[in-house]
This record gives sequence, C-alpha cells and structure tokens, in this order.
Amino acid sequence: MSKSYKIVELFSGIGSQAKALKNLGVDIDVQATCEWDIHAFIAYDAIHNNTEIIPEAAEKSKEELFDLLKDYALSNNGKEAMLQTTLHTYSEEVMRRIYTAIRRTNNLVDISKVSGKEMPEETDLLTYSFPCQDLSNVGAFHHYNKGIEKGSGSRSSLLWEVGRILTEMKDEGRTLPRFLVMENVPTLLSDRHKKNFIMWMNELEELGYISEHYELNAKDFGIPQNRPRLLMLSVFVGDDEHKRDIVSKFFNKTTKDSIVQDYKDSRFYHEIGIQDLLRITDDRNSPLWQEAVECTPNDTPSRRKIWEDNPVIYNENGEYTHETFIRTITTKQDRNPNSGNIYFNCGIEGRGNFRYLTPRECMLFMGFTDEDYDKLISANPEQRVHHKLFPRDKIIRMAGNSIPVKLLEGFFFQVLKLDRKLRRSK
Repeated sequence: MSKSYKIVELFSGIGSQAKALKNLGVDIDVQATCEWDIHAFIAYDAIHNNTEIIPEAAEKSKEELFDLLKDYALSNNGKEAMLQTTLHTYSEEVMRRIYTAIRRTNNLVDISKVSGKEMPEETDLLTYSFPCQDLSNVGAFHHYNKGIEKGSGSRSSLLWEVGRILTEMKDEGRTLPRFLVMENVPTLLSDRHKKNFIMWMNELEELGYISEHYELNAKDFGIPQNRPRLLMLSVFVGDDEHKRDIVSKFFNKTTKDSIVQDYKDSRFYHEIGIQDLLRITDDRNSPLWQEAVECTPNDTPSRRKIWEDNPVIYNENGEYTHETFIRTITTKQDRNPNSGNIYFNCGIEGRGNFRYLTPRECMLFMGFTDEDYDKLISANPEQRVHHKLFPRDKIIRMAGNSIPVKLLEGFFFQVLKLDRKLRRSK
C-alpha cells in the first residue's frame, strides 16, 4: 500500500467509500468525486472535510454565486437536473454551501460531461456505485425496467459513462486506475440484466482489467442490517502476464466466505447490535426525543397496518426484541414495508404509539457515527423560513442511497490484501 492512497469516487453520495478506507487506517488522497445531488455532496463535505464556508464563497453575493453555479447540472432529488429558476430560489447561504462543497470535494458533478482528459492520473482506486433504481425490485414495481441497457437513458445506464471515461483516458495515453470497485444490487445478475452486466465486464476486459464479483450482505460484516449487495473488483493488468497470473490466482482462492472470515479475523471487525444503534431516550428535553417525535406517524389505519406488518425491534415493555438485524434501509421509512418499528408513546394526541428509524439512526445503521450526523446537521442552512436544506426525509433518502460502511471495509480489506501481494511480486 502506498503512503497515500489516491482515490476517485464516482457517484460518490455521502462518501461511504472514503469512510470505510479511513476506518481501515488508510491515508487517502481524494483526487476527485462526482455527484450531482446537492444534498449528498454537501453532506459529503461536512462529514469528510469541515463545515466552514470557503473565503471565495463567503465574499460573493447571491447573484455572483448563481452565475458560478448555473451551468452545472445540479439535482435536488438525485433523479433529474433542476432548472436554473429552481436554483435561483435557493438562499444565499445554501448557494455558498453548494459552491464550497463542489470546490472542496473536487466534485466533477455531472458524470455525463466528464471527459477522460480531466480525470486525474496515478489513481490507486476508482469506485462507482451507479444508481440502482432501474435495477432494484422496488424500481421494477414502479416500472423502471430499462436496467443498465446501453443507450436506454435510464439512470442505471449511467454505468456506461464510466466505461466511456476510462476509454477516453486510454485513448489519451493516460494511466488508468489500478483498482476499480463497483457496488450495486444483486439483481444485476438476474436474467433480465445479466446479459448487459456481462457486456460491461467484457468492456473492462478490453481496457485491460480482470474482474470478479461477489454477492455479500452487510449483516455478515458486523452491522445489524440485512442488505444484500453485489460488489465487483477489477484490477488493471494490461499486457503484464505475471500480474495477470497473480490476480487470477487471488480471485480463484477468494470466495464470499473467505472475504467475510478474513474481515472477522482482522482487528477492524467488531460486532454491533441493534441496541448499540437505536437512540432510545425518556428525556423529553433531549434532541433525540425530538428526533423520535418527528418520526412518529399519525394514528391512521394505513399506519397501524405498518405496525402490524413489520418487525418490532423495541417493544412496549421497553425491551429489545429477538430481532438481530433490521431490514434494508431504503430511501423512505414511512412506508410498508419499512426497516422495523420502535414502540414509542410521544404523548401527542392523534399520533400513533410507534415510530420509525430516525434520520440519525438510519445513518448509524449505515456505519456512520453520531459525530458524522451532527456535522451534517451543522451544515444544514435554512432554505427559507423554518425550512432547512436537509429535512428529515432528505437525510433518510441519503442514508438509503448509501453503502454500509462495514461491508465496504470488508471488501476493501481484500483490495489491500491483493495490493500487498502485487507490490511484493515486483
């Protein structure tokens, strides 16, 4: 492993990749990120850098900031670019946050506009966790059926932009990243998507990469969340047959079980229980109490059904139940199904006697910390009177779109293990 590991995070979200590498003790140099969702990249900046506004942004007026930002393809929902008229409705403070985060995270913003020429070189690791809504079972329910089909215009087909960028780098004679790590949903291997996935692996092979994929679950890596994911490691070997042989032998010996066991045997593994992550309190003056109240639904027939249909992870007797992990955290908790219910009597007339996971708890179950959440909240400016940039549901959506940090720790542990083998073989 090099003294400083140079990384590029495409579809960077709130930075689970960077968080996992730091947790493994890796000194990272983030050469670039790429994320167009303003909530996600502001949160990334707050969590991984700091919450101060850079001087260049602090000195500018709202109109000057708008002129700097108007040509970016920014999104306020992660699905489509917002109009310039929408951007103009944001407060001066929010615009300062947007501009600061872009600059400080080296954010390339819109992957469809990134060229191979502007990509950094000497990159150790490039990660790409492209949108899954056209692949997931939830997406299929909402008729997002185009998957990663090339040229389909689906959000998930943005995968091919990664191939375009790498191809442009190769054509320009630029050094390709040594390792690529992909993360997405296991349905990529289903009958309706597998042909396109194989095409993707073949494209990487033509670029000089050997790839291997693994179906893993977050709950096997010490985090109490059932979240099956597909991860793939691609290693650049080019025409180096010696390196190809080392990587091939490594992949032949590496299985899902060995990845889990290697991580469990490491000093980085520690098992976390549901009780470690729920923030239960009886103190009505505590911020945690208010967070819980905000996640208590109205007492309606549809919400009572959510209580009836989903696992109870903390009951009316003040006890944690037999549940050892929660269901997958999605982009919404006020839904059926959800990740699990917590008995809670807030004492407010018309409210139910249970609550969902709070935004803080969603972040914790993804592997972030209370400190990370507090940083995010401290970088949460008012968009308009009594309306913050990150309302409850936006934070839950960011968590649901993220990757369990401990799952990535376990996978990156293998990347570092292989990297040591390659370095020793020189």
